[in-house]
Order: sequence, then structure tokens, then C-alpha cells
Amino acid sequence: MPKITVDGTEYDTEKLSVNGKAQLASLQFLEVQMQKLKNEIAVYQTARAGYAAALKSELAKIEAA
Repeated sequence: MPKITVDGTEYDTEKLSVNGKAQLASLQFLEVQMQKLKNEIAVYQTARAGYAAALKSELAKIEAA
């Protein structure tokens, strides 16, 4: 029997109503989607750092000229 913990209390998911199971499924779906977005943001932040470094390199060329 799968269990979930909410606010420090453990619950048996098999005892949930149909609506409760639907709410749990929606919450689990959102958790997965939010993790995907966090991973995507990490990629964007890495790319931004690379672009910023490349821009600084180009700006240094202007200052050296």
C-alpha cells in the first residue's frame, strides 16, 4: 500500500477517494513538470553565463584597441 506524507503525517493512498486520488495525481504531475522546468532553467543559466563570458571577451578586445 503506497503512502504519502503531508505536513508530517503519513497517509495510505489506497484509502483516498476518487477525488483525492485525482488531486494526488495532479500534484505528482505538477512536481514532475516543476522539476523539468528547474532543469531547463539550469540549462539557460549555463548558456547565459557562456554568452556573458563571450561578450566580456569581445568587450576586452575593444578596450585593448
